[in-house]
Amino acid sequence: MAKKTIADVDVAGKSVLIRVDFNVPLDDRQQISDDRRIAAALPSIKSVLDRGGRVILMSHLGRPAGGGDPGDAIYSLKPAAVRLGELLGQEVAFASDTIGEDAKAKAAALTKGGVLVLENLRFSKGEQKGDAQFAGVLAGMADIYCNDAFGTCHRKDASMVAVPQAMVGKPKLVGFLVAREIQYLSEAIAKPGRPFVAILGGAKVSDKIKVIDNLLGICDKILIGGAMAYTFSLAQGGSVGGSLVEPDKVELAKELLAKGGGKLMLPVDTHCGDAFSGDCNKQVVPAGKIPDGFEGLDIGPETGKIYATAVRDAKTVVWNGPMGVFEMPPFDAGTKAVAEAIAESDAVSIIGGGDSAAAIQQLGFADKVSHVSTGGGASLAMLEGQKFAAVELLDEA
Repeated sequence: MAKKTIADVDVAGKSVLIRVDFNVPLDDRQQISDDRRIAAALPSIKSVLDRGGRVILMSHLGRPAGGGDPGDAIYSLKPAAVRLGELLGQEVAFASDTIGEDAKAKAAALTKGGVLVLENLRFSKGEQKGDAQFAGVLAGMADIYCNDAFGTCHRKDASMVAVPQAMVGKPKLVGFLVAREIQYLSEAIAKPGRPFVAILGGAKVSDKIKVIDNLLGICDKILIGGAMAYTFSLAQGGSVGGSLVEPDKVELAKELLAKGGGKLMLPVDTHCGDAFSGDCNKQVVPAGKIPDGFEGLDIGPETGKIYATAVRDAKTVVWNGPMGVFEMPPFDAGTKAVAEAIAESDAVSIIGGGDSAAAIQQLGFADKVSHVSTGGGASLAMLEGQKFAAVELLDEA
């Protein structure tokens, strides 16, 4: 799946259209509360600018209903353009539309070393419909296409698929961010060091069915945590009290248990409480023995030790989904135990975006793992074994 990167082409005097992921969180005052996604795009942007090129950036932000209103500030990319300018230390132009007169004029006026951010792609209904006409206007703005938005690589939006398809005869490349994601999530999984251990948490078995199914054929062990563990417990005839479960997925859980054999590891104990609160009445009980009036909120301490040992012995670790309610002490203990074990391990460690990425950052271990993915949904799709049309159509290395 190796693709040509932005470093592989001459960009001097050319306009490069880069699909970035500037879907950043904004507070009530439209201030960016976490700019990591903008910072993650800097290497690709600077590569073009340093070599005499011009950059046009396109992204979505949020989910404006029905295409949204371009005047709706809560979905505007203007704050992202301002923050990018601060990070680059230069002026960044902003177009008040995506394919309208302002965007066309400012794209045409860009000079060497210039940067333009287009308004939110999703203000145009053509983005999520994959509209060819919408894509054609974007494609006409530039000489080179670059995909550096891993978080949306599993989607078929116009900016991901129809735009590069419309740029016939022009270079179509990956940015450094996407290249790194592919390297770890595709190549490391295809040729893992062993033992290969996957840790899967989160609320729903249904979210991870295909991941579990695919990884059972690849991994040596799959450690299950989070609320989905209670659906597996129910499948084994256990008592789960008021825990979050998916009764309609019990039969499926049974099938996965049968298929997994000894590979699928479930919690042996559970930290539960009588309310969804850090100051509730708490107790640690054996897995499958949660009393009525209580709900499971984390793996228990014995499970934490068992999982930590499995992680420390591994050569490759993939983690997607927390072990419990990690935002609410003391039910963060299981997630912390796993995160500490990964940080201390010599394994190639891949954190699969979403809540796992948030947890590893919050716990201060981000610099002690091999790779933290920028795309929760995309990393899950890759773990399922999906191929991405948005990547497949790019130029081969």
